[in-house]
Amino acid sequence: MPKQLLLIWAIICSGIITYFCLTDSSNIPAINFPSIDKIVHFCFHFGFTISWILFFKKELKGKDADDYKAYLISFIFSVFFGITIEILQGALTATRASDVTDVLANALGALAAVFSAIGFKRQIDKI
Repeated sequence: MPKQLLLIWAIICSGIITYFCLTDSSNIPAINFPSIDKIVHFCFHFGFTISWILFFKKELKGKDADDYKAYLISFIFSVFFGITIEILQGALTATRASDVTDVLANALGALAAVFSAIGFKRQIDKI
């Protein structure tokens, strides 16, 4: 798959997550399920991290960088992105608040994505 397409996909995923995390929460349907917010954060950052891993693996391919550098860069990017979103929720929105447990859910989703990508390395390398 072309590197540019993977970059566009990663940016689109990032934009969707940003939109849903910063939009007025009264516009989002309420679901009465325990810890749904943390599950959503975990899933958002799992997908975010996987999409950036795919891009960075293609970007770094053939360079003298370690193959796992893509995993590390994507994980760090996801954690900082999540922290930034939480800060922006507290600063820019009236219906949302910053929450340290959301940051933890984000980081766990990113970590799960890295371990999944390592586990499926052969399949990812074919992309």
